[in-house]
Amino acid sequence: MYLKSLNIVGFKTFADETEILLDPGFTAVVGPNGSGKSNIVDAVKWVFGEKSAKGLRGDKMDDVIFHGSEARKPAGYAEVSVIFDNSSKLIKMDYPTVKMTRRLYMDGNNEYCINDSRVQRKDVEKLLMDTGIGKSSYSIMEQGKVDRILHSKPEERRLIFEEAAGISRFKVERQEALKRLEDTKQNLLRIQDIMGSMKKEMEIKEKQAEKAEAYFKLKSELDETDKIIRYLKFSTLTKS
Repeated sequence: MYLKSLNIVGFKTFADETEILLDPGFTAVVGPNGSGKSNIVDAVKWVFGEKSAKGLRGDKMDDVIFHGSEARKPAGYAEVSVIFDNSSKLIKMDYPTVKMTRRLYMDGNNEYCINDSRVQRKDVEKLLMDTGIGKSSYSIMEQGKVDRILHSKPEERRLIFEEAAGISRFKVERQEALKRLEDTKQNLLRIQDIMGSMKKEMEIKEKQAEKAEAYFKLKSELDETDKIIRYLKFSTLTKS
């Protein structure tokens, strides 16, 4: 698997649509300071789901949108797309190429797409898991990152090794399964509470029904007795 192309429009200094084609193997991007080399790395991190503006060398996320210049109007949105050759099926999709797109509008609305179909950010992150090409993976080594890894805590380094070994996906899936199990337990407890309340209500209704049945039975007997009394009174008056 390799990155075939990168398409950028309205992202940071890339006001115009820019397509960068890449071949398998080693590719170097060269240029003077301020020419936008670091913005290319930021674009790749961003399309992979980067949430931190500081991680993109900004103060707030809408800083990634081209804000205009003396000669150009501001862009209404930023969009980055990457296309991977997936003939090795390292990305778990049955497609020879996989396209990932992210858009950010000025109102703060984010859109994520995989092969031009709308998805959520977590879908992108899950798809890239254990491929080594996620937003925080070892495939993107910025200036000073190697030194930070060497001086990081053991548990932080372990996360990198787990990603490289391809087991981070299973850890996430295990955590998701445990969360679903806990949610199911909580749902069962709520159902039990509801059933307990319904049982008490049914017992009250049954007692009310028993009282109502006894009332109608007594009323029927009273009505019958009243009829007999009326009949006897009528018979007595007739004979006299």
